[in-house]
Amino acid sequence: MQASVYIITVIFVIIANNAPQINALLRRCYQCRSRGELGSCKDPFSFNATDVDREPGLSAIPCASGWCGKVIEGGGTYALDDYDLAIQRMCVQRGPDDNMDRCADTIYNYKKVFMCFCQGDLCNGSNSRWRQPLPMLPLAILACTILNRM
Repeated sequence: MQASVYIITVIFVIIANNAPQINALLRRCYQCRSRGELGSCKDPFSFNATDVDREPGLSAIPCASGWCGKVIEGGGTYALDDYDLAIQRMCVQRGPDDNMDRCADTIYNYKKVFMCFCQGDLCNGSNSRWRQPLPMLPLAILACTILNRM
């Protein structure tokens, strides 16, 4: 009996951890621009949806296409500092033709830039979009405890 409880719990944790991320019907993108050390748009981007109202120059705008972008302009291979590095986060009219999130060098407004596309609510914030399995651990322990008492 106890082995089957653990097997069911492990299966539950695996399924719950691999469930697709739930995206809202209204998708928003961060909108901001920073140059060098000035502004709050630069990397590392440490804001979330609750910080938008308090941070000047940062907003979360509705995005009809659902595709957000991040453009890094300047700061080429010969740059010694980040003085000329500009980072802009925005909503883009349409994403890549194959509907896949990606980052690549491209031409934007007649300049060579590094641009990232992502689809999802406020996805153009931080670099990491991977969910961590650690928050599922307390849930698994709780489920084991409850199922063992049955």
